[in-house]
Amino acid sequence: MMGVLHTLSLFLFMLSLVAIAANAHNITAILEGFPDYSVYNSFLTQTKLADEINTRETITCLVLNNGAMSTLTAKHPLSVVKNLLSLHVLLDYYDPQKLHQISKGTTLTTTLYQATGNAPGNLGFVNITDLQGGKVGFGSAIPGSKLDSSYTKSVKQIPYNISILEISAPIIAPGILTAPAPSASDVNITGLLEKAGCKTFASLLISSGVLKTYESALDKGLTIFAPSDEAFKAEGVPDLSKLTNADQVSLLEYHASPEYKPKGTLKTVKDPVSTLATNGAGKFDLTVTTAGDSVTLHTGVGSSRVAEAVYDSPPFVLFTVDNVLLPSELFGKSPSPAPVPEPVSSPSPTPSVSPSPSPVSEAPSPLTASPPAPPTDTPGGSPVDAPAGSSENSTSDNAAGHCWLERCD
Repeated sequence: MMGVLHTLSLFLFMLSLVAIAANAHNITAILEGFPDYSVYNSFLTQTKLADEINTRETITCLVLNNGAMSTLTAKHPLSVVKNLLSLHVLLDYYDPQKLHQISKGTTLTTTLYQATGNAPGNLGFVNITDLQGGKVGFGSAIPGSKLDSSYTKSVKQIPYNISILEISAPIIAPGILTAPAPSASDVNITGLLEKAGCKTFASLLISSGVLKTYESALDKGLTIFAPSDEAFKAEGVPDLSKLTNADQVSLLEYHASPEYKPKGTLKTVKDPVSTLATNGAGKFDLTVTTAGDSVTLHTGVGSSRVAEAVYDSPPFVLFTVDNVLLPSELFGKSPSPAPVPEPVSSPSPTPSVSPSPSPVSEAPSPLTASPPAPPTDTPGGSPVDAPAGSSENSTSDNAAGHCWLERCD
């Protein structure tokens, strides 16, 4: 009987592992087995879209072969490529069978571009239409847009989790290729902060000189976690004006990471995130936890929720956070306890522990042990005198205290 239970338990455990595996996917790992999409796969990594795709439970990727991708990426900056590729990530599961079973023959579906909030209006929706002759067309959902792309073939499916389909040409939404794509040097950090309700933080960056540090990091990658003005007014926020200049600089540098980490990437982070304040003398790093679509930063002193990106254009992303990030290196050190003094022997006689009662016959008689003491020469350490002596000392001390306060002679 025990053997049967053990076998059943093992079977259920293995079944659970299969279920977990079925609910997980890694888009870049899957596409590594398909060299025709190596350029597409490379740009999923460069734009960090792969991280966002991997955190989604139900998704369809419309992939482009190397020829189509090379033509696209040769003409446009990374920020535009990211928007375009996110338009090709559908937030629903479509396999070849479902494409041909669309109700009424056509449907509009939401894409990752729409979900990120970067798409103006409804520019992030895609039109899928089942055409005559078994073809399926794709195009922008904006009225009047053409179905310039069509389904080519199935690449890979993990049922109801992820589907990868090849399409013939990129889906081009109106204006998506001509959207302004400023270089990192053109980004106005303080202007973005003030517009996002982070004027206090912007002012501190300017007065401390840390703004220049931020700006110098833009080209290589920068993620800013900016506390709102209300965050600086919250209860428990220390008086930052009392910090030394060096500590204030460290605090402000602690609010930025020298890497491009959009929200999808933050969701997949397992190791501590380094900041501009990270150096050999102190970690000054952040720990990230997620719950569904929510991302929280932990400093070791407190935590703060990360809101949606105010600005996201590779290699720079700006988030607002609802609390000032207080590094444990500056605010988490508990005061050192006072040294414990060595025990000092009391001048009062230490009471001795009485031995266990012995039979009366074994106890020596006090009368025969020593002659009686003279009546006028009582020992000062006797129990009879101890209370009296304590009382006299106490009275004497009190009298001395009164005399110090009243300047007695």
